Amino acid sequence: MSAASRAPLRSNRTRRVRRAALTAGAAVAALLVSACGSGGTSGGGGNTNFVTGTDGIATAAKGERAPAPELSGKTVAGKTLDVADYKGKVVVLNVWGSWCNPCRAEAKYFAKVSKEYAGKGVQFVGINTRDTNLKSAAAFEEDFGISYPSLYDPTGKLMLRFERGTLNPQTVPSTLVLDRDGKIAARSLSALSEERLLKMLKPVVAEK
Repeated sequence: MSAASRAPLRSNRTRRVRRAALTAGAAVAALLVSACGSGGTSGGGGNTNFVTGTDGIATAAKGERAPAPELSGKTVAGKTLDVADYKGKVVVLNVWGSWCNPCRAEAKYFAKVSKEYAGKGVQFVGINTRDTNLKSAAAFEEDFGISYPSLYDPTGKLMLRFERGTLNPQTVPSTLVLDRDGKIAARSLSALSEERLLKMLKPVVAEK
């Protein structure tokens, strides 16, 4: 085979390799987007009695709420925490990771509102997920002034304890508001502004 006839073959092979590389790159990018996004409305199946509003905030009526699962373990600060100890308070659970840009965008609002409601029977608790390096998680808390504790859950095992349809392990950040009986009253599967966070929290705090 002459050099001239071999040239088109080499050109075709080069194009095929480039196409394969582009396809693989697109798949990796899609995975990263699904792992940390600012949107999402479904936790996937299950009957959790949530009614989702146009703002993406889902609520469950009193008397139709599912209890939160047992959530305990070590915190990012190395202390022991059991969310059940906060029964009698309204609890805001925020799932976050230091690697997640939408988490960074909402963190200042959680830091601010948690301080404002500290004396109003409200406890904020984080669930730090997929951070294999504790230093990164601790640096996130320091950078954004997060003073409330976060359970350290690098493998996501705590998220898997929730009833199907409550949380999507691939959707970070996510936020749940538990009523004073430890039941799930409100949910958001997207990053929150201060306004939307308060919209989730205030009605539950006002309950008697």
